Amino acid sequence: MRDPNGLLAIGGDLSPARLLSAYRQGIFPWYNPDEPILWWCPDPRAVLEVDGMRVSRSLTKSIRRGDYALSFDKAFTQVLLACGAPRERSRGTWLGDDMRRAYIDLFNQGYAHSLEVWREGELIGGLYGVVLGRVFFGESMFSRATDASKIALYWLCEQLRQWGFELIDCQISSAHLLSLGAQELSRERFLQRLSQAVTQRPDTGRWQFDIAVPADARHGPP
Repeated sequence: MRDPNGLLAIGGDLSPARLLSAYRQGIFPWYNPDEPILWWCPDPRAVLEVDGMRVSRSLTKSIRRGDYALSFDKAFTQVLLACGAPRERSRGTWLGDDMRRAYIDLFNQGYAHSLEVWREGELIGGLYGVVLGRVFFGESMFSRATDASKIALYWLCEQLRQWGFELIDCQISSAHLLSLGAQELSRERFLQRLSQAVTQRPDTGRWQFDIAVPADARHGPP
């Protein structure tokens, strides 16, 4: 549909097989808990090239300060709960119980991953998404301290570039995403790139950084 932009289907379920099939075709679920499952493929599509993040001077200082520690896949459920908590400028209460269970299932099968930012043992920021081939389908991120979610995104891009990934799918464009370097692709162009990038079989094990990142044991993870 053109209005609302990208609404494609209603119903179905959130089984791992259906979710993975949807992501391979550029389709994702997004709905409030009191609604039926809604499936979307908007036009244009917001994407971030793994080498295309825009890092401001203030963010550079936050990254270099190093007063935090990073981890992959250490607190996936905590990240989900934090991303679903009420906050300003959110897309609503879309991350309900059914959605959380669905992404936990994908995590347990190795298709979903989280990146956590810790300070003094506390989870201060992070993000999660689904991985197929050389694409990270970003679902949500959160921040409990200045720049924490941006720090998570920066180090995700650094590691994904090292692993040969192409794209981070940001789904729906926003001023915030565009300020971080995201760009808009037509749906046709996005689906063309996606069809080529998801062909590689993903590694479905737990992720670990293999680049040098802040990892001071005083900060975490616990």
